[in-house]
Amino acid sequence: MIWRPYQQMKTLPTPYRIVDAEGVFLYTQNRRLIDSISSWWCVIHGYKHPVVTSAIIEQAKRFSHVMLAGLTHESVERLSAKLEEILPGDLKYSFFSDSGSVAVEVALKIALQYHANKGNCKRIKMLSLERAYHGDTFKTMEAGDDKEYHRILNVYGEKRYNIHIPTTIPALENAFEQHEKELSCLIVEPLLQCAGGMRIYDVSFLKRARELCDQYDVLLVFDEVATGFGRTGNRFVSDLVQPDVVCLGKALTGGYIGHAATVVNEKVYQAFYDSDPQKALMHGPTFMGNPLACAAALASISLFEQEDYLEKIARIETITRGEMEEFHDERIREIRIIGGCVCIETNDPFTLDGYREFAYERGVFARPFLNCLYAMVPYVIEEKELIQVLTCMKDWFKR
Repeated sequence: MIWRPYQQMKTLPTPYRIVDAEGVFLYTQNRRLIDSISSWWCVIHGYKHPVVTSAIIEQAKRFSHVMLAGLTHESVERLSAKLEEILPGDLKYSFFSDSGSVAVEVALKIALQYHANKGNCKRIKMLSLERAYHGDTFKTMEAGDDKEYHRILNVYGEKRYNIHIPTTIPALENAFEQHEKELSCLIVEPLLQCAGGMRIYDVSFLKRARELCDQYDVLLVFDEVATGFGRTGNRFVSDLVQPDVVCLGKALTGGYIGHAATVVNEKVYQAFYDSDPQKALMHGPTFMGNPLACAAALASISLFEQEDYLEKIARIETITRGEMEEFHDERIREIRIIGGCVCIETNDPFTLDGYREFAYERGVFARPFLNCLYAMVPYVIEEKELIQVLTCMKDWFKR
């Protein structure tokens, strides 16, 4: 029996069985559904894209996997070089893993060891945001701040190694003043906090964070697993404010196969580059640098660049604003739009009970959570399909 994610198995609604998928559509036995959430925000090119599919097939004809310890291969070398090329500044050292959560786990481990390698073992706390979500491995749960996702940590009692702050500059400055000597890093989902409720905040917070991290020798970590590759309307938020460490996943491979990267700058890398074996990063996921995943990522990035995906995302945002900004309902607290993301936050989560089935009957796959009804569509969506998704969202409140 399959143990499903994020749900009580005893009360689990029947999952929709998918028999095929192509473009922006998922197919059940008797219905075609627009995937309004890109399979957890990663399938940016839609399903069965011939370029990505062909890249995976061609790599599989050679070999599907080799370990990255003691071996190397062309696809991982090309992907590392490509990430160095497209990421800003000196973000050029890529450590690969098999999921976004692990990529962030590695980043937090790097931040801790960075200071230890420099002889400071007192910097053991991390600063993160209220309503943060960084994954479901243990250190990432500690960095997170969501009672629904991370309630298991309550058995430990009060968090010892994390400080949560709101996205205000006074709170940020106060945290650095109070904890300057014990902070290893500040980790954020830049501009858009996704699983915490699609919360948007201003870039000025990130700019001040960069200044404070430089002042106090604290590493700035951007979790761009969800925001990277255009979701906020920027190629990367790291293009606006450069972190010391950036984590990529989800859309890295266009959603075709699990893979992630933790990319660090020169300063961080040099703290590990030493003849002393004790200063090495002792981490090694089995499937890091998987050839199939690297081939998919290279094809995905090529599509993103060659087909001007930032223009596609800008078009999605423009259409979404035109359809949603004048829409009001007394049950709605706020409508938030950024890049390829739209969120309707309701006053009461029970307002959304039944929407999944409502959308299904109207040819849309959706998955509301908390009190949020949202869409993160594939970037290749046509205008009529996007309007169908947005109309479905509005029609729920017009019943």
